[in-house]
Amino acid sequence: MNSKLHEPVLLHEVVNMLNCSPGKSYVDCTLGSGGHAEAILERLGGNGKLIGIDCDESAIAAASDRLQRFGAEFVSIHDNFVNIGDILKRLNVEFVDGILFDLGVSSNQLDEPSRGFSFRNDGPLDMRMDSSLSTSACELVNQLPERDLSELLWNYGEERKSRRIARRIVEARKRKAIRTTKELADIVIKASPSRGRIHPATRTFQALRIAVNRELEMLRDVLERAACLLSAGGRICVISYHSLEDRIVKREFLRLSKSIPVLVSRTCRGELARPNGQASLPLLKLVTKKPVVPSREEMFSNRRCRSAKMRVAERVE
Repeated sequence: MNSKLHEPVLLHEVVNMLNCSPGKSYVDCTLGSGGHAEAILERLGGNGKLIGIDCDESAIAAASDRLQRFGAEFVSIHDNFVNIGDILKRLNVEFVDGILFDLGVSSNQLDEPSRGFSFRNDGPLDMRMDSSLSTSACELVNQLPERDLSELLWNYGEERKSRRIARRIVEARKRKAIRTTKELADIVIKASPSRGRIHPATRTFQALRIAVNRELEMLRDVLERAACLLSAGGRICVISYHSLEDRIVKREFLRLSKSIPVLVSRTCRGELARPNGQASLPLLKLVTKKPVVPSREEMFSNRRCRSAKMRVAERVE
């Protein structure tokens, strides 16, 4: 396991926006190595609870080691955040005061060649955040028809040269299977030479990672469920790193803030539900009209944060 701790993005902004204070309970749905969770627990001052969820077993192990000093205040759960309702039910927790999502891939995952997330380190073409997932990037690259592969690169990576890259991948795999990150990156570089500051394989690797882990589908599914689990005045913070994620968060927060009937999720509590399955009041109100972005100082010290955008909403009374 990589011993380097991932540097949490927008750390102070997260703690402040979540209104972290003693006696409250929080959920970190993307625990990672525990940077945000540690700051929240420190703000609780020995009186409160933090539930950390992550689908990556190595992340759970790293965070549990880092946060063991907090004892029973911290609970780690190896699961996908889309199951947040069932997770809290198992823990006999009805509502929480804040929920955090720090999306995307962590520095620790990128820096570990065996995980196959990065084109900068040669390793097996995997990209699964949860090792129990059946499909890896290797299967997608070597098995998808050319048209489907092109659409994947366009839809999840917004790759303008998706057709050319897909065609080159299919041509290459006819000669031999593409097994490593370096093999794939070399193919993409030849198909799409350097575009300046952005490595030519960036969007291809992003698209494959999103597809393998069903990241956008999971995000769409979880936001309303999470909103229903907030106590009145509780807040939900979502940090995203590319336009596809941010667009989903923006639209969902707007939808859930409208004063019009909206369908009630099965995880919503009974007091919100009408017999016709609709809620007459909004679940959320927007706290941030525009996303919060890192300061210049943070951008200088942490390259990963440069594209970060955080949106915050609050559960209405």
